Amino acid sequence: MRKPAIITLGLILFTIMNISGQKNIRLKDQIIALMSKTQGNFGLAFKNLDNSDTIFINAHDYFHAASTMKTPVMLEIFNQEKQERFKISDSLVIQNEFESIVDKSRYSLSINDDSDDILYKKIGQKMTIYDLTYEMMTKSSNLATNILIDKVGAENVMKFLASLNIKENIVLRGVEDQKAFEAGLNNKTTPFGLLQIFEHIALTQPHNSLMMKILFDQKFNEIIPANLPKNVKVAHKTGSITGVQHDSGIIFLPDGRKYVLILLSKNLKNADDGVKTLAKISKLIFDYLN
Repeated sequence: MRKPAIITLGLILFTIMNISGQKNIRLKDQIIALMSKTQGNFGLAFKNLDNSDTIFINAHDYFHAASTMKTPVMLEIFNQEKQERFKISDSLVIQNEFESIVDKSRYSLSINDDSDDILYKKIGQKMTIYDLTYEMMTKSSNLATNILIDKVGAENVMKFLASLNIKENIVLRGVEDQKAFEAGLNNKTTPFGLLQIFEHIALTQPHNSLMMKILFDQKFNEIIPANLPKNVKVAHKTGSITGVQHDSGIIFLPDGRKYVLILLSKNLKNADDGVKTLAKISKLIFDYLN
């Protein structure tokens, strides 16, 4: 007598899963249609952390990481603090001279090419590792980034990612190493690689942790959060260079649900169009979930 009930329940579950799958496919089609209206190449990785629902578009294609490489650098900073190599409250001298990974020749950063000019006024002075990390992540300070990479080592960033089985993130160097750029030695990432990083953060970092606080304080909010309601919280890191606009992070909905969204682009003919397209995609995914 119980078999019909079991069969009926199975049919209901299959129907629910089928409807969910169809909605997912429609959403992916909508996203691809949006992307096709903008000149450039795009990649996307989405994961609902409550039910493991995913959408991937060009998820294993490599993109110039731009400033998204600063997120794995931050991971290694907190990893080394955990290993007691230093305290996050320790101070470093602000200096503007770095070695190229090509031939160890020295180079400096220009204030005109940086998104944060505060540190250039403090050269020769000291700042805490935490404050430098905050500047690197929230204001995307290139100078802070290079100082911190000198401290923790790009090779150690890669080793830590490997220990977490996080792949498809290549962190070779700091920023503005022109000789390395000309030699093709660039930091690279994929949507899937960044998804792994932010999923790790979401699953290991308490909402009120220092790392999450830094991500919540992001100053560039033109993409993922741009069209979302104010009560939606986004812990994220952006990145941009010529032809490139990225955003990557964890989105926290008011009801407690959360998801990871990675939006990458390259070969953009118009940066503003790329930003607007990615912001619309973020809103499409939010609407899908709500």
